[in-house]
Amino acid sequence: MNAQQQAAPYTVPGVEAGDARKVVDLLQERLHALNDLHLTLKHVHWNVVGPHFIAVHEMLDPQVDAVREMADTTAERIAALGGVPVGTPGAIVAARTWDDYDVGRADAVAHLGALDLVYTGLIEDHRRAMKATDELDLVTQDMLIGQLARLEQFQWFVRAHLESGGGRLSTAGAHTLREAAGRASGEPETA
Repeated sequence: MNAQQQAAPYTVPGVEAGDARKVVDLLQERLHALNDLHLTLKHVHWNVVGPHFIAVHEMLDPQVDAVREMADTTAERIAALGGVPVGTPGAIVAARTWDDYDVGRADAVAHLGALDLVYTGLIEDHRRAMKATDELDLVTQDMLIGQLARLEQFQWFVRAHLESGGGRLSTAGAHTLREAAGRASGEPETA
C-alpha cells in the first residue's frame, strides 16, 4: 500500500482536498531535503579537521538540532493536512534530486565551501515551495517562511568563514560540492 492510499480522508478545515494534496507533495519534498540536510550537517560535524575544527564543529550542532526540528514540524504539517509523512532513508534517496554530499574528512573551510552550495540549493527549493503555497495554504507558507529565516541565517554563518573583507565569496561560481570545497580551501582545481 503506498502513502497516497494510506492518507487520511480529511484535511484541515478551510483547505480544499486537492489543495491539501498539492501542499503535502511540496512538503514531502521539503521533508526529504531537511532530513538529508541534518544528516549532512552531522557528517560534516564528524569529519571536519584543521585549525578551525572546534569553531565549525560547535557551530554545526545547533544547526543540526534546528533542522531536525524543522523536519519534525514539516512532517507534522503533512499529517495535519491528511498526508502521510515519509522519512525513511530509502525514500529520501529515491526522491533526491540533488547530489549526495561527497566531501569526506576535510579542512573546516573546505566543508564550509561545500555547505554553502548545499544551503543555496535547499534555500532556493524552499523559496519555490513557499511561493507555491501562496494561494494554497498560508499556514504552511508561514511555516516555510520561518524555516527560511533560520536556513538563511545558517548560510550566513557559513559564508562568514568564506567571505573576504571586500565581500567576495571564495565559493563564487562553484557548481559542484567538491569544486566549492576546493575553492574555499584554496586548493587548485583538478580535472
